[in-house]
Amino acid sequence: MRIIEVSDYKQMSEKAAQHVIGKVRSLDCMTLGLATGGTPQGLYGELIEDHHVNGTSYKGVKTFNLDEYIGLSKKDPNSYFQYMYTNLFSHIDISPDNTHIPSGTAADLGEECDRYENMMEEAGGIDLQILGIGANGHIGFNEPGTSFQSGTHIVELTPSTREANARYFSSLEEVPRKAITMGISSIMKSREILLLASGKSKQEALKKLMENEVSEHFPASILKEHPNVTIIADTDALKLI
Repeated sequence: MRIIEVSDYKQMSEKAAQHVIGKVRSLDCMTLGLATGGTPQGLYGELIEDHHVNGTSYKGVKTFNLDEYIGLSKKDPNSYFQYMYTNLFSHIDISPDNTHIPSGTAADLGEECDRYENMMEEAGGIDLQILGIGANGHIGFNEPGTSFQSGTHIVELTPSTREANARYFSSLEEVPRKAITMGISSIMKSREILLLASGKSKQEALKKLMENEVSEHFPASILKEHPNVTIIADTDALKLI
């Protein structure tokens, strides 16, 4: 596990973008695992700017998102489908057929989990997975107690996760209580993982990640057992390490 310390959120985003762009340019075809929320937003902005200025092409890229809220349609402004199209997909030359986000409104959610898992396998697995880290150690929406052997599955969101995401909704009550998420086993199959963290709110999570033993009570701890993980974090996030 390699740690790259940067000064602030902007530098974290720039450093992460350099890494992603280098991969995209070096591989004729690649599969990219994507995250949502506040942490990767700056990264996506950097990718868009590079695409427009330097012409980096995403025609050979396939993407798989970590998760989606249960009950939100693709048209819902708070869905991760809308997030990805607003913050990245509509600004680069990626084919919509090559972008994959689990459906939170599928008639059979169990079947949707299996379908999503199979699609990732058929694509040859994920070359580079982008991750954030939750205050309770969740990666994707894999909350504490999630089995390390889990594939794509349905999860009940913890109060702390819902509260953290409430800033994107009109009220806490509007935040969905369940989500469909790529499982921990699915994430660990990625050939490379890039974990991004910024700000004081991530201090405790990074401290636990680096110092505590591997345990399902802190899902991100499993990343210690992955052979190719890079953490890009700013000074505030790394203060307790």
